[in-house]
Amino acid sequence: MATTTFERWGRELTIAGAIVLFLLPLIGIPGKTYLTLTIAGLAMGMLLFLVASGVSIIFGLMDVINFAHGALFAWGAYVGFSIFQRLMNWVEADSVFQNFAVFLIALVAAMMVVALLGIILEKVIIRRVYGFHLFQILITFGATVVLVELIRVLWGPNDEVMIVPLTFSRNWDILDIIVYRYRVICIVIGLIVYGVIQFVLKKTKLGTIVRAGVENRDMVQAMGHNIFLLFTGVFAAGAGLAALGGLAMSIFSRQVYPDMGSTYLLFAFIVVIIGGLGSVTGSLVGALIVGLSYNYVAYLVPWAAAGVNVLIMIIILLIRPTGLFPAGK
Repeated sequence: MATTTFERWGRELTIAGAIVLFLLPLIGIPGKTYLTLTIAGLAMGMLLFLVASGVSIIFGLMDVINFAHGALFAWGAYVGFSIFQRLMNWVEADSVFQNFAVFLIALVAAMMVVALLGIILEKVIIRRVYGFHLFQILITFGATVVLVELIRVLWGPNDEVMIVPLTFSRNWDILDIIVYRYRVICIVIGLIVYGVIQFVLKKTKLGTIVRAGVENRDMVQAMGHNIFLLFTGVFAAGAGLAALGGLAMSIFSRQVYPDMGSTYLLFAFIVVIIGGLGSVTGSLVGALIVGLSYNYVAYLVPWAAAGVNVLIMIIILLIRPTGLFPAGK
């Protein structure tokens, strides 16, 4: 009973802290600037969710710690970058239809290429180390080195400026509040991805089989389902989400570079730890906390922006060691 009470109070305290984190900046930030920072923080949070959701799915459903996720993220950004270069006329066109069309083409291409890479990784190396976390860390770290070097071979070692579709780079002026279009697009994409993941995992037969396979692989195999094929599909889906996050984030930051995955993988793990390992809802909440706190602190105390999320992670773990949401919630 004591443990249950402690956990309940832990969640209430962390939720209360999140509300304070959301409202406290009002003291030192003018109203219009606050709203602009909030929209930017929500957009950044949704982009981090796209990256963290892949980490969360792979760990939560397969019990695999995948350090190669950051490299897959970078591959998604570079594949999208190549598509934009090939279809430059559509990117630079003053047409919402053409801009969205080229964005969707780049998105599909990036997810397909990186999902294929994920299938290869799962079949060649991950399948051999199921159940051994230390080996998973070592072998996926090695895969990261290989994938990043392949980026340097194929696209070169230099940083590149990410091309942004023309209409995406514009903004709306709503009551003197500047709202950038692409930030709104990021928020919508994040919500759609969250809804699709929750629907597949909780409302479809496939999601039920995969979740059952995590609990008892032998039983699922005995029922005639190929659990390894299902796990390959889950890993490919997680890789595809990494590609989606990579392309979306590269447009947001307007740059691509070979080691970009390492930076955002750190943020992704912070998000997953805050939200709770294996919880998609937790990843969403954790990503929003990270995105908002980073933007607020970057405005108020720029030198502390990089460390504030680590501090939040430590505080939440002290109050609630399992994160905000246990796995499966």
